Amino acid sequence: MSLSGEKGRYRKQELKSMAMDWLARRGVSVADMAALVYEIQKEYIPGLSLDGCRESVERVLEKREVQNAVFTGLTLDTLAEQRLVSEPLLDMLQRDDGLYGIDEILALSVVNIYGSIGLTNFGYLDKVKMGIIGVVNQHKGPQVNTFLDDIVAAIAAAAAARMAHRARDMEEEKEQQLPPA
Repeated sequence: MSLSGEKGRYRKQELKSMAMDWLARRGVSVADMAALVYEIQKEYIPGLSLDGCRESVERVLEKREVQNAVFTGLTLDTLAEQRLVSEPLLDMLQRDDGLYGIDEILALSVVNIYGSIGLTNFGYLDKVKMGIIGVVNQHKGPQVNTFLDDIVAAIAAAAAARMAHRARDMEEEKEQQLPPA
């Protein structure tokens, strides 16, 4: 990776690519997250396409807050797999302890980018664990996914909220263009 000139600073697109790669190495693709966005928004946005959902996920992944959450959460999952985290935290992460909650707090940093609709989308996805979220949440074995499932849910929730905001904006623009009744 090339640096942007200042020591230790990566370019925006490099960080986005790195975040996508980190997620892919953990078994989650942009297409997986786009499918989640499609499922929760198809009822509300006429003409919704998977391509549009994918574009929204990719736009969310351009945000530094999102990249930071991906790198932080997945690093903690990986360190727990390698048993490089001290007890009692190691046990909590390996078991994905329901009372731990820090994984959801990290995910909220992503969700809050697009307002309260992002929060409600996240709550729904975190509860029902559809699609790839359920797959990574149920994964038992050496791979620890304590943060991964929540980060994926948060990215999809933020992408869905982004689309909802854009759909509302387009609707309002159309209304302004109509001649007075």
